[in-house]
Amino acid sequence: MPIPSQNDARYPWDSMLTLWHRGSAWLLGPVLVGLLAVGLALGAEYATRVNQWVVGTFRFAPLFFMPVGFALLAYLCARFFPGAQGSGIPQTIAAIDASGEQLSTRLLSVRIAIGKVLLTLGGLAFGASIGREGPTVQIGASIMHAFHGRGPFRGDGMRRILILAGGAAGIAAAFNTPLAGIMFAIEELSKKHVFNANSSTLVTVILSGLISLALLGNYTYFGSSGAHLDWHYSIFPIMVCAVTGGAAGAIFSRLLIAASLRMPPRLSALAARQPLLLAALCGLGVAAIGACSDGLVFGTGYQAARQTLEDGAALPWYFGMAKLVATLLSSMGGIAGGIFAPSLAVGAGFGENIAMLLPSLAPHSAVVLMTMAAYLSGVTRAPLTSFIIMMEMTNSHQMLLPLMTASVVASACSKIICRTPLYHALAQKFSPLTVAVESSSVPPAGESSREDRDE
Repeated sequence: MPIPSQNDARYPWDSMLTLWHRGSAWLLGPVLVGLLAVGLALGAEYATRVNQWVVGTFRFAPLFFMPVGFALLAYLCARFFPGAQGSGIPQTIAAIDASGEQLSTRLLSVRIAIGKVLLTLGGLAFGASIGREGPTVQIGASIMHAFHGRGPFRGDGMRRILILAGGAAGIAAAFNTPLAGIMFAIEELSKKHVFNANSSTLVTVILSGLISLALLGNYTYFGSSGAHLDWHYSIFPIMVCAVTGGAAGAIFSRLLIAASLRMPPRLSALAARQPLLLAALCGLGVAAIGACSDGLVFGTGYQAARQTLEDGAALPWYFGMAKLVATLLSSMGGIAGGIFAPSLAVGAGFGENIAMLLPSLAPHSAVVLMTMAAYLSGVTRAPLTSFIIMMEMTNSHQMLLPLMTASVVASACSKIICRTPLYHALAQKFSPLTVAVESSSVPPAGESSREDRDE
């Protein structure tokens, strides 16, 4: 009878350890992503209610606390959570495109995930025009990236798979739509790399979405829309909504790219030296717009969009433009927060304008739905993700073809006006060369990402 060797004795233990490492990433990871996404969703609702109570009780209070709040959030982000500012999707893209571990570790970590949650909730409590969906992408990518280097999860290829799966799981949990998470990974996160939809990645996305579904239920953000269009007689209204939404989304993208990467030299130098002053001025601008709009532009904008979609309540004619400017200022302030939810609200405002100017064009809800999908597609340049999100969030599967057409046409129109996709342009701020240049010329506590780069 052969005597077992030392290697044979260790084999079962090594196999169990390998299985544990592999299972902990693809099972424990998406559970954590789903739980954090649910916690952020519930916290965002509470923070929004707090802001609404304050604004409803003291209408002009935001003029005083929002500049201080924006400056405080910008300071906390730069001092304790560098890399957590903004949406979080550009950081995720930069980490995927990076060729080594060093940059991705600076952009994706458990500390950044915790900071992202706290800073996003703080921004919503202060009334910033931000959303939680983009931050959930960085949170999910950070959670999955934490498993890199353990067990079989080694090398650049596996690192990218983990980040892609985490980012897609974040979208799936945030919107309660696993299919949108997969499409987002294909369209947005993997433009430079082939998306390998293997079983582990799909399990991560689906399980994260199931956690959200189990805890929050099969809810829809905007209620259920019974809008319907006869495909054969609706080409003209679809084109109107698509072109309007796509062009408006492209203009927003160009403005945000210019504010982030192509500021005039003097303004860029001022922003680099006085980032807290810039944040305070952005907060004051958002507060002023909110005071003039009875607080409609504060927060995500879900409530206003839901009212016009589900209840048919007319939004003020200026809502779309006011929300766009408030979102732009919030993004320029150096605080954490995404643009997905505000973009949908802006699209609802512009859809309301189209419905008012052309009342016989198409049913009101159908016009608003298509313009929302078109505007989101124009901003993100991700048409499949945009129409899937709108279809799932409004339970309007009967609008599949109109929403799909509007999103694709809007993306094409956006490409004419803004050549570079927004998130990929903003990801340039986090490239290794940019980080090295800025770290050598800007104090550590400053907003180094605002320094001007001539292209």
